[in-house]
Amino acid sequence: MKSNKILLVDDENTFRLALADRLRRRGYTVVELERGAEALKTARTDSDIDVVVLDRKMPDADGEQVLKELKQYRPELQVIMLTAHGSLSSAMTSGKLEAYAYLQKPCDFEQLIATLEMARQDKPRLHHRLEVPLQPRGSWWSKLKGVENSRPLVIGLGVVAFVLLAYGAIPERMLELSGSVKQGETGDPIMGYAAYKKMKVGETIASYYSAKYELGITLGEGQKKQPLSPEQVARRGMIMLGILVLCALFWATGAMPVGVTALVVGGLMYLFEIFKPDTIAAAYAKDAVIFIFCVLALTKAISKTGLDRRIGILLLGTSTSLPRVMFLFLPMVGMACSFLSEHAIVAFLMPILILVYVAGTRGTGGNRNLAVMLVLALTFTANLGGPGSPAAGGRNAIMQGILADYCTAPSFGQWVKYGLPFVPVAALSIGAYFYLVFWRRLRGLKVNAADYVREASRRIGPMTRDEVITAVILVLLVSMWIAISDDNGMGGPAIVAVVLLNLFRILTWRDIASIHWEVVALYASACALGKGLAETGGALYLADQFVAILPEAMKSGPGLAIAASLFTGISTNFMSDGATVSMLGPITVPMAIIADTHPWMVGLATAFASSFAHMFLVGTPNNAIAYAMAKDPITGEQLVTIKDFLIHGFAALLISFTLLWGWVILGYWSWLGFPS
Repeated sequence: MKSNKILLVDDENTFRLALADRLRRRGYTVVELERGAEALKTARTDSDIDVVVLDRKMPDADGEQVLKELKQYRPELQVIMLTAHGSLSSAMTSGKLEAYAYLQKPCDFEQLIATLEMARQDKPRLHHRLEVPLQPRGSWWSKLKGVENSRPLVIGLGVVAFVLLAYGAIPERMLELSGSVKQGETGDPIMGYAAYKKMKVGETIASYYSAKYELGITLGEGQKKQPLSPEQVARRGMIMLGILVLCALFWATGAMPVGVTALVVGGLMYLFEIFKPDTIAAAYAKDAVIFIFCVLALTKAISKTGLDRRIGILLLGTSTSLPRVMFLFLPMVGMACSFLSEHAIVAFLMPILILVYVAGTRGTGGNRNLAVMLVLALTFTANLGGPGSPAAGGRNAIMQGILADYCTAPSFGQWVKYGLPFVPVAALSIGAYFYLVFWRRLRGLKVNAADYVREASRRIGPMTRDEVITAVILVLLVSMWIAISDDNGMGGPAIVAVVLLNLFRILTWRDIASIHWEVVALYASACALGKGLAETGGALYLADQFVAILPEAMKSGPGLAIAASLFTGISTNFMSDGATVSMLGPITVPMAIIADTHPWMVGLATAFASSFAHMFLVGTPNNAIAYAMAKDPITGEQLVTIKDFLIHGFAALLISFTLLWGWVILGYWSWLGFPS
């Protein structure tokens, strides 16, 4: 049941009592108070209050001060200022303090009711903006299911799963692997261990892990630490598996905010002494994390200067017909999304495509098929730009970090060599699918996106100094990634680019501070999670078990890469691509080592398949952006539905798998080969 509780604060007794009575007769529950101090206490303790109607002048407190304190403790609370002592300055102050409305006494009662209802209806938007969970009211089941970022039932299930894994019986195979001695021969059962090459012959995972991270039991003063036993290290491996399951469940369902879940990883690793605090901190601060942070900052600069609009103009400039949109525009979008933020490109191009839809269907009464075709083709192509380069998304940076833990990660240029040929073929295939499915339904419509591109070009005028400088710095950055990332990583060049943008006063510290830090936290925790799984042997155990249940034909080589990509491609439709790689990367890469398969083959196949999130909105921000913006600007009709994503997304998923397996894994990868 929806709450309708109002907190009415006014020191004029006659006015307050009369207004409270009228509000109650309209069905509101009213709590009436005459002092601001009492209002603050009540608002902090009564979570059912929907809206506060607050007098500006009271004997014990200034209304603006009460508003400020209310917003400090409950920023999601809607506050309507009601006063007989209004002024422009007080109205401006109330606005700065985020009051919902500012009404003068005497106020028309119907106007007040309308304002109250609008304030209540606006609550979900405010809660979403402030990232404050809007707690459901009503049945215990509704409260247990919760809402985004606050799901008590899922949190409880995650805790139970963690406890069962962390404190349950240790599998015999886990104990066996933890205590196995390195033999240094082909077929060694622990060959898939992350630090196998660094171990000495005769050393066990337990002894290596204990010595490297200085863990164990101190027997007495001045004596060496006794290494952890295989059982103790295996227990830590099971704890890491418990953390993996817990975080995967939270990331997939939104049980807790992404950033908080990211902190859970480090907190549990500290509590259960997986590593010492400095090691945990170092695990959170890999080159991949610096890289994704800087890429997000660079995206801000591209958007701020208008360079993203230039990219859109370049991409749509030749799209004078539907075939040109499908077979020229889409491949260019895919290639652009391999190197730039696909979210920014989708966000800019969507309004243009909606205008193309409106113009193309003008006089026909509307044809929703055109919108479905344009919007989904753009979105799925942007998704499939992911394999093209490490700069395409954080999922790739995560995989680079995982591969670096087990072997040498591919450089920027090497990744492009193995991934970029997939992108234009995938874009053309998506274009062919939508053209074949929709061309009969769109017969007779004239679609000329280039006209709208030229109009956009006229509106924003010639390139500015900031655009030119940003473009030059981006070219310099890509050149540095290609030339020196082998030895110096990708985070360092990105830092240089961010600093240069600041020196030229294009990117301010305020811009940098406003990036999506929870995304950075996700990638940092993914690196820490992967390191914990790798070093304790938890990832080795999972890989060992997964390989054991595979059919013989899929236990090594291309078959193993296909199996890993299938699991990843399905999983990424139900959770974010970064979370999918975070969960599966530490498993699939050691699987390759166990099976004597090049880890790049399986690792890259895993990363590539994490881009196949076509079916559900939760899989990638691209889907959510496209769905939110796919509305008729005149009627407000939702032009692309969740059902459209499901139906055509499934077809796009099949196309993606077919191309990855046939064109990439069994195709040009077999010709290129992999370095020793």
